Amino acid sequence: MTDLIAADLAADLAATGSADPGGPAKAAATLKATTLKAAADHLLGLQDTAGWWKGELETNVTMDAEDLLLRQFLGIRTDEVTREAGDWIRSQQRADGTWANFFDGPADLSTTIEAYAALKMAGDSPDAEHMIAARAYILESGGIEASRVFTRIWLALFGEWQWSDLPVMPPELIYLPKWFPLNVYDWACWARQTVVPLTIVNALRPVRPLGFDLVELRSGRRAPAQRGFFSTLDRALHVYEKRPLRSVRDAALRRSADWIIARQEADGSWGGIQPPWVYSLMALNLLGYGVDHPVMRKGIEGLDRFTIRDERGRRLEACQSPVWDTVLAMTALRDADLPEDHPALVKAADWVLEEEITNPGDWSVRRPRVAPGGWAFEFDNDGYPDVDDTAEVLLALNRVAHPDAPAAIRRGVDWLEGMASKDGGYGAFDADNTRTLALKLPFCDFGAVIDPPTADVTAHTLEAYAALGRGGSPASRRALEWLVRAQESDGSWFGRWGANHVYGTGAVVPAMVAAGVDPQDEMIRRAVRWLEEHQNDDGGWGEDLRSYRDKRWIGRGVSTASQTAWALLALLAAGEERGTAVEHGVRFLVRTQRPDGTWDEDHYTGTGFPGDFYLNYHLYRLVFPVSALGRYVKAVGAVS
Repeated sequence: MTDLIAADLAADLAATGSADPGGPAKAAATLKATTLKAAADHLLGLQDTAGWWKGELETNVTMDAEDLLLRQFLGIRTDEVTREAGDWIRSQQRADGTWANFFDGPADLSTTIEAYAALKMAGDSPDAEHMIAARAYILESGGIEASRVFTRIWLALFGEWQWSDLPVMPPELIYLPKWFPLNVYDWACWARQTVVPLTIVNALRPVRPLGFDLVELRSGRRAPAQRGFFSTLDRALHVYEKRPLRSVRDAALRRSADWIIARQEADGSWGGIQPPWVYSLMALNLLGYGVDHPVMRKGIEGLDRFTIRDERGRRLEACQSPVWDTVLAMTALRDADLPEDHPALVKAADWVLEEEITNPGDWSVRRPRVAPGGWAFEFDNDGYPDVDDTAEVLLALNRVAHPDAPAAIRRGVDWLEGMASKDGGYGAFDADNTRTLALKLPFCDFGAVIDPPTADVTAHTLEAYAALGRGGSPASRRALEWLVRAQESDGSWFGRWGANHVYGTGAVVPAMVAAGVDPQDEMIRRAVRWLEEHQNDDGGWGEDLRSYRDKRWIGRGVSTASQTAWALLALLAAGEERGTAVEHGVRFLVRTQRPDGTWDEDHYTGTGFPGDFYLNYHLYRLVFPVSALGRYVKAVGAVS
């Protein structure tokens, strides 16, 4: 660390009363003893007695609106749940009357329609000021007619939209063999689990009472007509829906129900995520499964585990991330120099090792000869281990002293190698889930219905290979080649599961360097220049989620602790610990740390479906800064 950098950092710390300026060694020691220690201590304090970490996974109010609509559909909605959900939804409305899909994001029409409907269910008068404001935005934006397909499906369930005006997805889809286009395994795991129950709902076309109508949200405009082959196909399917082959239809409904029931998780969910969960409950109910049936009862009761009640209100998580959070916390604490045999880390490893998935799942449809050995995102998601979690699990276990870790690591790395796609890259849940036909269906007015290889997942896998001594393996070399091809023309990498190019670049650069790429290689230098060019004046980094749809936002946004840490991790891996960009990034984290050791982060930096659905991982604001600061202190100590 240069004298200038050390003096600036020490001065910042001194200004807060936490240190005296005193040169490079003093500044580095102070940073480790104050900012980093406070953050690591805070993180340690969040560990559950069972060994895991789990931060809230915040999304948007459609989760709560659809929870009320589901309960209304099943006949189990209570006054208490309605009041609590209404209070939460109301609290999230902005001054202009709208709701967004992420903090400080643009208003979203479909989210606002669903929130309005939920508040009307909760007893809010359409003449109330906040309802008038919401309605004005809805009508100005095209009304119900301009909403997404899934919102209109919810409305059709209660007679507020015509089923005949929705795209058709027949349950006979379940019969298509896996080699045939548009079979259920052509869809991403989260999409196939949603589509199969929706084919049942679409075939049976229920209309149940809502208790009011939403006629005031209709604009009277016509939705734009669809053109092309798939709109022609949709018209043909509409004709078939009028007179389906009864025996074939009934058999398809039974097979689809069996498919759904076979995939219910131990906690009652489907895939551990909201969309397939709610649609599966409705589909089974339509087929005669009452709310007291064991499958239904288990599914309904399981929703309580995903419900948060605290001083902020009652709200539903779309999914939960305990495995992901736990292994990121383990890595962060090791970066902060916690010993490999520290009781907290050993306890965490105990829990993680118990979470290994030893049975096949949908992933094995494409990889039937690959032995199980992965980890999932959730507490109970045994049907869907994923590559990203497994890679981070292996990285964490490799740095903890646990006698059972080596064998689990071997199984995990073998599973990773078996999950490579043909082009050498890695998707999250499936291999070679790349057929794009599903994207063109009128039914799919959102983009994330397939699971192709992505830079962030491929990078985490490559980093795991390097750490585990597999850096020279064919799978590792092909992953590296995939990442070389995937670099954007500006020097960055796209981030599928985090926002966005800052996340992708923050994942790829450390992985490449770990795999043996020279930090002075032009690929790395271009990435460094991109990060330096997109650093904010306050020293941090931020990228707005609008960058997924609007390229003007790439690399631009309000500085956040997690995104600043991602950039620092890349720059440190590239050997930039002496650079001005790193120094300013570290100073940003020091300056914005809360007294309790963590950071505030209202802005969302996680991604569910790019362009449509976003996540605020409440532990990201802590685990990634701990890793970045820990690696900075280590790098500075090595060169001082």
